[in-house]
Amino acid sequence: MIKDYVIVTIGVIIVALGLSFFLVPADLAVGGITGLAMVINNIFPQIAIGPMLVVMNILLFIIGFILIGKQFGIKTIYASFALSGIIWVIEAFFHIEKPLVDDMFLNLFYGILIQGIGMAIIFYQNASTGGTDIIAKILNKFFYIEIGKALLLADFMITFLAGITFGLKLGLYALLGVLMNTFIIDSVIEGLNLKINISIITSSPDEIKKFINEELKRGATLYYAEGAYTNENRTVISTVMNKKEFIRLKKFIKENDKNAFVIVSNVREVLGNGFRLSI
Repeated sequence: MIKDYVIVTIGVIIVALGLSFFLVPADLAVGGITGLAMVINNIFPQIAIGPMLVVMNILLFIIGFILIGKQFGIKTIYASFALSGIIWVIEAFFHIEKPLVDDMFLNLFYGILIQGIGMAIIFYQNASTGGTDIIAKILNKFFYIEIGKALLLADFMITFLAGITFGLKLGLYALLGVLMNTFIIDSVIEGLNLKINISIITSSPDEIKKFINEELKRGATLYYAEGAYTNENRTVISTVMNKKEFIRLKKFIKENDKNAFVIVSNVREVLGNGFRLSI
């Protein structure tokens, strides 16, 4: 659990950097409750962004607790308050009043790139930063929509309002930012989920099987096959593991069975015992 919260905190810090140094100073309301708060604050300056975020997030926290679960809710509350606190610290120390660069596209590109990586890390730990992230997680859980695309659906209307409030140019930039965010989040999560599927054709299966079971703590399935050219009996070992484990397995096979035939492919998602998700 400590490891989970450390990783969530790293993700939150990354998100805060993207928001504080690039997106917020450039008035790029690229979706989210923060974007909605920026729009409302622009129309009604007397309504502060902070209190608005608190009220809207509390409502969405309750929905998240009910529909997604306690662990998600607790982590989301932590991530949301941590994000607010880190942004407050950044603003207090750096006094950011204008974007780092005058180029709107550069602010959008780097802001979304940094924020998207941080959000993907947070989502991967079954948490969110609150706001429309909770809506996206609900869509992901119940309708099996990839989290980035679910966030696009949740943020589209806010982006439309940003275009009306801050002008067509900023609105189009914000829409581009939401689309970029979708791609970055889904790509990063896919990379974090990536596993290696390995098929090993060998005449010495016992040593390899033992190494997989005892050293890598992974399961394997054995098939028995016959070579079409040699007509010799061979064992096919099929297993799935992460990249670090595969590097160790490859080294072991090279040292113990140089004649083994190994087929390797990337797997986007694995469901079942021994992996992050279960059926």
